Amino acid sequence: MSGEVLYEVRNLTKRYGAVVALDDASMKLHAGEIIGLVGDNGAGKSTLVKCLSGAHLPTSGEILLDGMERNWHSPHDAIQAGVETLYQDSGLAPHLSVSANVFLGRELVKPGILGKMGFLSQKQMDVQAHHDLEEVGIAVPASGRSVSQLSGGQRQAVAIGRAVAWASKVIILDEPTNHLGARQAGEVLNVMLEAKAKGLGVIFISHTLPHVLQVTDRVVVLRLGKVVKDAPTSEFDAESLLGTITGLKVD
Repeated sequence: MSGEVLYEVRNLTKRYGAVVALDDASMKLHAGEIIGLVGDNGAGKSTLVKCLSGAHLPTSGEILLDGMERNWHSPHDAIQAGVETLYQDSGLAPHLSVSANVFLGRELVKPGILGKMGFLSQKQMDVQAHHDLEEVGIAVPASGRSVSQLSGGQRQAVAIGRAVAWASKVIILDEPTNHLGARQAGEVLNVMLEAKAKGLGVIFISHTLPHVLQVTDRVVVLRLGKVVKDAPTSEFDAESLLGTITGLKVD
């Protein structure tokens, strides 16, 4: 992990009427670091992610990227600045090919006759998608293959690979190993480690504590909208982490 602070929230609060979903939360993410963001249902994880991804505006507090305050008005703003978010629903189009999904919404186009009516550069996208996925350790039989033909783990890995390929600074992953088998989850965790090796900052939200303990450098625990613990992963085991999440005393 480098000393560079990449993404930061300072005293972030989000209210929905009388309900305080996020209460004065602060957190720092460094380049080349994986943070585990954990908490029970209703702890404020989803609200924090929505603020970080530009889906929701915080009520108060600051969001900083590269030391500069950012006021995201939409997810597009965050994406343009290099922050990619992958929610539990991967957002892949199963009827399209792997490469079409990697470039979904960012298709490469060749100019048409006299520079008019461009058409998709399918071959270029196939080659580039294969290269980008290979670079983060994803073995897909063919980038032209339909996503519907892939296993659950491969689909999730492709979705993460797409986010890693396009993110220039931060990738936020919301329950990416949910409902996956051990081998498939392992593929997804490896992609996260590749993203870290590329110098990206990774925020990993998960209820699967063994996965959090396996790949993260630091763990941030939310409870009732507050950050109650922010410490190196080495300070936790499964029992102490669960106790911190629930607020129960652990001997």
